[in-house]
Amino acid sequence: MAQRIVDVLVPVALDQAYSYRVPAGMELAPGDIVSVPLGARTATGVVWADGVTVRPGLHNRLKDVEDKLDIPPLKPELRKFVDWVSGYTLSPRGMVLRMALRMGEHLGPAREKVGVRLVGPHPKRMTAARNRVLALLADGMVRAKSEAAHEAGVSAGVVNGLIDEGALETVVLPPEPVAVPPDPDHAVPEFTDAQRAAADTLRAGTTKGFSVSLIDGVTGSGKTEVYFEAVAETVRQGRQVLILMPEIALTAQFLGRFAERFGVPPAEWHSQLAPRKRARTWSAVATDEVQVVVGARSALFLPYRDLGLIIVDEEHDPAYKQEDGVRYHARDMAVVRAKEQNIPIVLASATPSVESEVNARRGRYTALHLPERFGGQHMPAVEAIDLRTERPPRGRFISSRLAEAVNVALERGEQALLFLNRRGFAPLTLCNTCGHRLACQNCDAWLVDHRFRRRLVCHHCGFSMPQPEKCPKCSAENSFVPVGPGVERLEQEAAELFPDKRILVLSSDLVESMDRLRQELDDVAQGRFDIVIGTQLVAKGHHFPKLNLVGIVDADLGLSNGDPRAAERTFQLLHQVVGRAGREEGRGYGYLQTHNPEHPVMRALIAQDREAFYSAEIEVREKTGYPPFGRLASLLISGGDKHATEQYARKLAAISPLDDSVRVLGPAEAPLAVVRGRFRFRLLVKAPRNYDLSAYLREWLAEAPKTKGTLKLEVDVDPQSFF
Repeated sequence: MAQRIVDVLVPVALDQAYSYRVPAGMELAPGDIVSVPLGARTATGVVWADGVTVRPGLHNRLKDVEDKLDIPPLKPELRKFVDWVSGYTLSPRGMVLRMALRMGEHLGPAREKVGVRLVGPHPKRMTAARNRVLALLADGMVRAKSEAAHEAGVSAGVVNGLIDEGALETVVLPPEPVAVPPDPDHAVPEFTDAQRAAADTLRAGTTKGFSVSLIDGVTGSGKTEVYFEAVAETVRQGRQVLILMPEIALTAQFLGRFAERFGVPPAEWHSQLAPRKRARTWSAVATDEVQVVVGARSALFLPYRDLGLIIVDEEHDPAYKQEDGVRYHARDMAVVRAKEQNIPIVLASATPSVESEVNARRGRYTALHLPERFGGQHMPAVEAIDLRTERPPRGRFISSRLAEAVNVALERGEQALLFLNRRGFAPLTLCNTCGHRLACQNCDAWLVDHRFRRRLVCHHCGFSMPQPEKCPKCSAENSFVPVGPGVERLEQEAAELFPDKRILVLSSDLVESMDRLRQELDDVAQGRFDIVIGTQLVAKGHHFPKLNLVGIVDADLGLSNGDPRAAERTFQLLHQVVGRAGREEGRGYGYLQTHNPEHPVMRALIAQDREAFYSAEIEVREKTGYPPFGRLASLLISGGDKHATEQYARKLAAISPLDDSVRVLGPAEAPLAVVRGRFRFRLLVKAPRNYDLSAYLREWLAEAPKTKGTLKLEVDVDPQSFF
């Protein structure tokens, strides 16, 4: 008898699918989700290829598919997307599939909830507690057992007794929906002419197949409200919408804005969801129970039943790049998924990436401009404080002019934000006797003083230690001093300058939970703090109505790290931070403390001349062949032995395929030469914009010597980080 075979892709770090026999009576098709034996365990996988029929006696060593799971199959466009991402990033297909099947092991029927309702005569024995329960349920409504007991002010035992005596009956309650369908006509806003024109364009685009639109609007211009109209139109068509956000810290205020517009919150997808909630959401997306998903980058791989629109909010944000495992850029892959599914995608930002700006200028993307703030508010006035001539007092980091400006804002009953993109108390601790600097034992990095935790911490590997009482080099006691400011040191200084004011520090290392962070952001929005001191966490789209002054304590911080995107990222970050000011009432002001006010980034920020910055940056990129006018790939070789790691990197460079279009630079020590005890060398590959760099790398790595021992090779196509 002929035997049917299927190829199953399993979510492990392998590129190939495995062949399994199909048991008699089991019907399988590509996309079906199955349980299969994999080594000594059972794995969830996906039928990836059409089954084939072979003669009996062949493939006797093949194992049988154990079970076909009662889960909607992965649609062809998602399987094709998995293959595309794998091929582009040179990641194993199994690892890409893992992102699409992240909840497979948790899927199953939801736990039943039981309700009660009044059905029979009152029992013979009546008590005050029983009377309260029966009076509550006299309306004939079904209530959860716990809810009935709580509302009647009785114990669960009283309710159970009434069930046992036949006065009440139990009813299985339907599971609560992951999200209630949004109402596209719940609260349609009033638009300015520019907003209405942009909204009309987006609405029209929802029926025209694949297109990319870039909403380029100043901070506070109502970009969200505009793209909500495309969401509303897609919901009217009965199709699903994905709204990507760079970080879940952004979602708290966003969920509220969504609920105001559509009457209900959307479904969420991010790493902080409880396993059962994630499983329910995954299943609800696959069955079209959910119409709108707001999520982090992994939401791109959910199995949508009928995806009709993708929104990428804050499209410039570096957090869209996944830096470990499958190294992909969610914004770029979202464009690919939209193209594969022939649906529109909308990118939104007040400071677009240079890549998106170039695509808009050259007509590849539809550019929608919102040049004015919603409600007629002015953009903040920006001034430079030249630290070469206006140095802060000795031992301070806030200049006198900035301190006075903060004081004036506070006297007006407004809030002030002091921004410093550096966590902890001080970035460096050294001995003032011999100059010894406390460094990480595992990394080529200094330890950062965290006073709130009373530890010295490495931000790269997590190593921490208490500050030593004696210098390990000269044995001097109590000789260590902090050098430079972090946000914790800034908080100490602000408390001394403004002793009666309520101060909040917002920094990622101080986030105890997402609920706590959301509460703190809400506290700021409600005016419960006078001064906010924060890292880049505060730059990302938050709306603080009473915040009218922003002071950048060290505007030069991001410009000296050798990153080819340093100017772009610094401009985007500082523009976004300053844009938190003056969004609702009063005039906003921004102050940049800088040692180099003549730098093009500072000049553009002060003059609020975005066009000049982008034009200059685009010109530099085009001359040097950096993205988007060229392609880059990084090959990072790391290992426990420096000599062996460097030797492998040199061998790898020596066998790179010869191609006049491609330049292979290096190997050279990475800027962070040692991380977690591993020595690091980097090769950088440059190629023309339309060159198939993934194919070149695939050919090269096919001939690469096998890594042995502790050696590891990591490939990053389109790298965003160069540390």
